[in-house]
Amino acid sequence: MFFATDLHGSERTFRKFINAAKFYHVQILIMGGDVLGKLAVPIIREPSGNFRATLHGRVNRITTAAELTAFQDQLGVLGFYFKVMDEDEFLRLSADPAAVERLFQQLSLERLRSWIELAETRLAGTGTMCYITGGNDDFPEVLEALNRPDAQCVFAAEDKVLQVDAQHSLISQGFSTPTPWHTPREVPDAVLGTMIDKLIAQVDDPARCIFNFHEPPVDSTLDTCPQLDWSTDPPAQITRAGQVVLFGAGSKSVRSAIERTQPLLSLHGHIHESPGAVRIGKTLCINPGSEYGEGVLRGCILNLSAGQIDSYQLTSG
Repeated sequence: MFFATDLHGSERTFRKFINAAKFYHVQILIMGGDVLGKLAVPIIREPSGNFRATLHGRVNRITTAAELTAFQDQLGVLGFYFKVMDEDEFLRLSADPAAVERLFQQLSLERLRSWIELAETRLAGTGTMCYITGGNDDFPEVLEALNRPDAQCVFAAEDKVLQVDAQHSLISQGFSTPTPWHTPREVPDAVLGTMIDKLIAQVDDPARCIFNFHEPPVDSTLDTCPQLDWSTDPPAQITRAGQVVLFGAGSKSVRSAIERTQPLLSLHGHIHESPGAVRIGKTLCINPGSEYGEGVLRGCILNLSAGQIDSYQLTSG
């Protein structure tokens, strides 16, 4: 199987994820959350026929169709959405935050549907199954697009017990504990624990179960990141003696579930800068990290047989 997470809308990274099935010769693809992008960029059509768009604080002047295509491709790699509009539409949207959110969700939904269609086409007839769950950054309304009665190769995994092969089951949960950014799918740690426990109660054999929980276990080295001051906007890194303070940002409930249940494997994401593989008791826990904005696919190949992990390899490319 191949696991990757936190693609955040990146077109190039998603295509690499789907192509990983053929490249790595795997029969199972698992995407671990934060599927959607984080930003939509207006591309403003000027009366002259040229375009302008602001990216990373810099105004880009676009004068040819080739430049427009190249800029849109650049946004796709970054995981950003875009809409070409005239000045009047831009001004109307700027004055209406609710309309901006509706547009963002519409663009998110369009890209997710295009990804599903691409994956179904690429995986058809290969025998490879793809399981996707959302993350804390993903809008529930958009994630509904994954629940399709005619699914052949691409399946919504969240809040379900799925049999991914004859020997192993998969349970997935994409919510996280609170973050400084107040993302769409956050709950208190105790509530997350209750959600996880309801899933575990449906598992027949935990020793042959794969956990796919977006948030990593606390203090596991899979959750190490800079500590932030939530009182500033945007949140600022806390420093001491000139050094950034690092801490374990993961979930106590996720760690407790792993310690109590001891599944075969536990897959995580959420903390992009903390890739690695560790054991909690007998359970192998993995966070491949994420470099989606560079178009780099980080992931992990795993070979499983009859309730054991024969091998695993973190990948980047």
